[in-house]
Amino acid sequence: MLKSPIPSWEAPTDSVMAGNAPGELSGPWKLMLLGDGSPTRHLNLLTGDKVTIKLITMASEAKAGDRAPIEVKELKPPLLRRQVWIQCGQHTLAWAESWWNQSEAEHHLINKDQPIWESLTNGRSELFREVDGLSLVNADWLEAEFNTKGPFWSRHYRFFRQQKELTVIREVFNPKLEDWLGPISRKNIT
Repeated sequence: MLKSPIPSWEAPTDSVMAGNAPGELSGPWKLMLLGDGSPTRHLNLLTGDKVTIKLITMASEAKAGDRAPIEVKELKPPLLRRQVWIQCGQHTLAWAESWWNQSEAEHHLINKDQPIWESLTNGRSELFREVDGLSLVNADWLEAEFNTKGPFWSRHYRFFRQQKELTVIREVFNPKLEDWLGPISRKNIT
């Protein structure tokens, strides 16, 4: 299992919940980072390529690590953590990790190589997504996979079903997305 990346900057939660973003973010990047739509669907629409998942790991976790979003504490243990690379065509455009209650994961993640959004929307169940965090993060292994220096934009959010937390997901985006969304600053914000 890869260690969660280290944040070098984090937006205040109340600012993220209100949809406020640092002034450096253009409209397309605000939609990608703060929008409550499906990033899987967005990546497909941007690139024209099918989104595929490269599973890194899916394993039980006694408790969430100290780098996990605080919202993970709302999930009922035992926990399961899943990490994936998100790819479109030949490009790895994001890395994601998610935390689940183990029985919920077994119920919803039947096809481990399928994007979470596809797994959760089979049968057209209603879901609510709430973006809770926005940050700049760094990790050597992200730099190696993305083939560029960090920091990298990241967000985390929760899915709710019937007013109950279902999962917490963190995504880290490859700057390669600038090819479709335009430039974005990756300097630490004060």
